Amino acid sequence: MAYRMIWNQTAYFGAGAIEAIPAEIEGRGFTKVFVVTDAVLVETGVAAKVTSLLDAAGIVYEIYSNVLPNPPIENVKAGVAAFTASGADVLLAIGGGSPQDTCKTIGIVVANPEFSDVRSLEGTAATKNPSVPIIAVPTTAGTASETTINYVITDTERRRKFVAVDPHDIPVLAVIDSDMMASAPRGLKVATGLDALTHAIEGYTTKGAWELSDLFHLKAITVIAQSLASAAGGDGEAAERMALAQYVAGMGYSNVGLGLVHGMAHPLGAFYQAPHGVANGILLAPIMEFNKEFTGEKFRDIAAAFAVPNAATMPLESARDAAVKAVSDLTVQLGNPTTLREVGAKKEDLHALAEAAFADVCTGGNPRDVTIEQIEELYASIY
Repeated sequence: MAYRMIWNQTAYFGAGAIEAIPAEIEGRGFTKVFVVTDAVLVETGVAAKVTSLLDAAGIVYEIYSNVLPNPPIENVKAGVAAFTASGADVLLAIGGGSPQDTCKTIGIVVANPEFSDVRSLEGTAATKNPSVPIIAVPTTAGTASETTINYVITDTERRRKFVAVDPHDIPVLAVIDSDMMASAPRGLKVATGLDALTHAIEGYTTKGAWELSDLFHLKAITVIAQSLASAAGGDGEAAERMALAQYVAGMGYSNVGLGLVHGMAHPLGAFYQAPHGVANGILLAPIMEFNKEFTGEKFRDIAAAFAVPNAATMPLESARDAAVKAVSDLTVQLGNPTTLREVGAKKEDLHALAEAAFADVCTGGNPRDVTIEQIEELYASIY
């Protein structure tokens, strides 16, 4: 069997890495930058950490800062129009998953206008042209959208989120600078960190996993287990480790897929605007419990990554239980919600949520096959 792995052409890592951006723009011959971000990052001065470097280098740019959480189709269409009118020739995404995904979708639609409805990009759309070149600067240690071939957009009219998987969307340059993440509030660090942990664990156990992706995911799980709580508390060295770990997880899951946690989290975002990382945190341990007998020895590795004593020698069933408990305990320690009620879910919506989750592209990668009825039971069990 042949396996495909796709990553950025170039990536920079470490505090202060954003200083490389002006030289990269000039070296690649770009003449005007279209910055995609959100209003909060503009207001708090986070985006200015990058745009001030462009100012100093005399690089012309325009800012599109209307990106919303769980970005809707309308955000993308407005961004496409603004980019076209700007005369820019490169996109620069500054932000977490919402600006990153919006930017990637803009770049794809501009280069492939036959997909201007945006909905037709769902799944593995047959785009022919690479995106407008993208430089991606994450401000959270979570989504790894800067190194993935995926993006997620919300169809508000149909109350659903959809995933697009397209090798043409990957940024040509990623800049992972923990200084860009330092001012994020603790709650955001917790949510995005749990998103990264979910990527790593689902990527490690998904049906498409193989030896190379396993290396990335197991390393990411280990680093996140050691670092997330400290990073959320403001530890700079731990934040640096989280910035790298979430990128490493992205290198893996982007190429092999995810599972039921993401499949069930996406409808929570579409129905109730639940933050994606928060939803993943609610779902991760319960779905690990649901999947544990279909994961071979991998939960033993996860238990060891969480420094569970004797993980390597205890009975497999005990190791699986220990892995689930370690993730559950971390979620509680971090203060993430543990029930759907806490993110506004309604009992009368559970069947519709289950139908949406069953249809989600991520669900097919789950190590255990699942029915709509089982998904509804899982939602109900953590309501």
